[in-house]
Amino acid sequence: MDKASILIVDDQVEILNSLRRLFKTTYRVFTASSGAEGLEIVQKHPLAVILSDQRMPQMDGVHFLKEAMALQPDTVRLMITGYADIDATIDAVNEANIYQYISKPFEPDDLMNIVANAVERYRLVQKNNELQKKLEAANKTLSLENKVLQNQVEQQLDVGNLIGSAPNMLHVFKLVKKVVNTPTTVLLLGETGTGKEMLAKIIHFNSDRKNNLFVAQNCGAIPDTLLQSELFGHVKGSFTGAISDKKGLFETANKGTVFLDEIGDTSPALQLGLLRVLQEGEIKPLGSSKTIKVDVRVIAATNKDLQAEVKAGRFREDLFYRLSVFPIELPPLRDRREDIPELVHFFIRKYGARIGKRIRGMNDTTLAKLMQADFPGNIRELENEIERMVTLADDNSLLTDDLLSARFRKPVTHFSLSSETNLKEAVAALEQAMITRALEQTSGNILRAADLLGISRVGLHKMLKRHELDPTYFKTKKVS
Repeated sequence: MDKASILIVDDQVEILNSLRRLFKTTYRVFTASSGAEGLEIVQKHPLAVILSDQRMPQMDGVHFLKEAMALQPDTVRLMITGYADIDATIDAVNEANIYQYISKPFEPDDLMNIVANAVERYRLVQKNNELQKKLEAANKTLSLENKVLQNQVEQQLDVGNLIGSAPNMLHVFKLVKKVVNTPTTVLLLGETGTGKEMLAKIIHFNSDRKNNLFVAQNCGAIPDTLLQSELFGHVKGSFTGAISDKKGLFETANKGTVFLDEIGDTSPALQLGLLRVLQEGEIKPLGSSKTIKVDVRVIAATNKDLQAEVKAGRFREDLFYRLSVFPIELPPLRDRREDIPELVHFFIRKYGARIGKRIRGMNDTTLAKLMQADFPGNIRELENEIERMVTLADDNSLLTDDLLSARFRKPVTHFSLSSETNLKEAVAALEQAMITRALEQTSGNILRAADLLGISRVGLHKMLKRHELDPTYFKTKKVS
C-alpha cells in the first residue's frame, strides 16, 4: 500500500521538525509554517490528514482548516492547541468539521495512534466513494440495458408478424418454427435488403431468450480492432484510446442473442475469436489473458457466397461449418411479388402514423407498376419508396403515379379489373397477365421468360402450374 500523505502546519519551526521526524518513516510528510503556505500545499497534493496548530499569526487554525475543507472535503482534519479556549473549540468543530482536538502537551505514541486512526478513516471514506462510483456506473449500465430491452420489447409488435404468403416465404417460416426454441446457430442468407435482421429479431423474440438482450453488429462497418473491442471487449491500455476496461457485446448480451450482419467481411483474427465463442462458449477481451464464459445464441447473416470465400482462403472453413448449422435463405422480392401489395399497405400504415398523415391507400395503376419493378434493393428499397411517397402525399389522399420515383414510372402491362375484384384476385390477374406476356415475347422459352420476369425458373414453373398455363402453347403463337 502506498504511503498516505499528511500535512503538518505550525508556526513554530522546532515543532514542525519534531513532528516531521515522528511521522516520516510511516507517511509522506508535508510541512508549512503558516496557513497561507499550508493552503498552497492543499491545492497541489491530495492529503489523507491535516494536523494544524490552533493559534497562528495572520490565519488561525480554524480559518485555515475551513479553507482546506473547501479544497479537499474528504481529508481528515486534526487540531492541536495549548489553550483551554472553549469558544475556539466550538468554532473549530462547527466551522472546520474537526475530526479530533488534541491538547498540548501530548504523548508521541498517543499522537501516532490518533493520526493512524485518521488515516484509516480517510481510506475507508475513499474506498466507500470508489464503491459508490462503481455502483452508480453499474446502475447506469443496467438502466441503459433495461431501456434497450424495453425498446426491443416494444418493437416486438412490429417484428412479430413478418409479412409473406408466397410459397418460398412460407418455407422460411416453417424453418424458423423448427429452430426458434433451440440454441442452434443460424446463418441467414440472401441479398441486401431482404429482411435478414428482422428475421433474426423474430427468432429471438419468439425464443426462450426473449427476455434478454438482442444486440446487432454490422461486421463490415468498422475497422477490425474496434470491431474486436466491440464484440469481445477490452482491458485498459490494450490499444491507443483504451482508457478503461470495456464489456463487449457478447458479455453484455449474455443469455440473449447476438446478430452478426455481413459476417463474410470479417478478418482472420476476428474469425478466430468467433470460433472460440461457438466452440467453447467463451470470449477473450483484447489485451486480457483471461477468458470469460458466455451463453449467447449467435445468428449470422451474409449476402456473400461463404463457400466461395472459403475456397478463396478469405474465410475459415471450420468457422463456416460452425455458422452454417442451420442456414435459412431469404428470397429476393422479385421472387415473391405476390407479397408486394401487403408490404405496400403495411408501410403506408407505418409511415402514415409516423408522419401524422391519413393515407387512404394506393391506386391500382401505381400498385401495378410496383408489382412489375425489379427492386434490386429488395424490401428495403420498397420501404424507402413508400416512405418517400407518404412524405410527398397530401393528407387524406391516395398514393398515385406522380409520387413515384422516376425508375418506377415505366408503363405497366395492362390487365382488366372489374369493380368487384378484390386485392388477392387483382394480384393473381396481374401475375397471370405478366407471365402470359413474357411467354408470348419469348415464344414459350421458360428460361428467357423467367429472366424477363426477374424470377427463378423453378418459381416460374410453380406459377405456371398455379395458373394452369402451358408454355408449349406459346411456341407457335405470334406476339400481337
